[in-house]
Amino acid sequence: MNKQEKVEFVIEKLNEIYPEIPIPLDHKDPYTLLIAVLLSAQSTDVRVNKITPLLFEVADNPHDMIKLSVEEIREIIKPVGLSPMKSKGIHGLSKILIEKHNGQVPVSFEALEALPAVGHKTASVVMSQAFNIPAFPVDTHIHRLMYRWGFTNGKNVVQTERDAKRLFPEDHWNKLHLQIIWYGRQYSPARGWDLEKDIITKTIGRKTVLNDYFKKKNIATKRA
Repeated sequence: MNKQEKVEFVIEKLNEIYPEIPIPLDHKDPYTLLIAVLLSAQSTDVRVNKITPLLFEVADNPHDMIKLSVEEIREIIKPVGLSPMKSKGIHGLSKILIEKHNGQVPVSFEALEALPAVGHKTASVVMSQAFNIPAFPVDTHIHRLMYRWGFTNGKNVVQTERDAKRLFPEDHWNKLHLQIIWYGRQYSPARGWDLEKDIITKTIGRKTVLNDYFKKKNIATKRA
């Protein structure tokens, strides 16, 4: 298969496995999604989904959020990790949304990335999932799979995003990035990876990745 055929295979296979794809973070509007995505940095979606209902019960909009102190926010979100930085970011961005954006989440990469604690990936998730504007947020699963599939050199997430946008049609980005995340979690994880279950990597995977997999498997078999 050439690269274009591999891309088409990935799209076809992912649509077959995930015809409908749920958004991993629970939210009800752009603001609650923005906060949930910010909280998910170096944490799991499962953990975030347990904490956001507690936070949003007290404050689910910027006006109520700034009534809380940074310490009060931190106390609620502590289980997701990095709470000192995240609580300052949540309080700070809520204040800016009120002062500069009439309490609304702005529909612009530039304005989102200007908010405290909001990086490019967070902005991309919000643009894609809240506003349906084409974006390709790259998380660890996408970064890993794009490398395993031979679509990027794995240097960094910036390069991975650039390659993903170049290879995949723009009208697929919003659905596709979620499909790849779910696929990575279910069939192609970083640990406990079983190539037999990972039909995409097994079919189109980078040769060095496949060789390395089988080498490790043979060593493990000999030791057993």
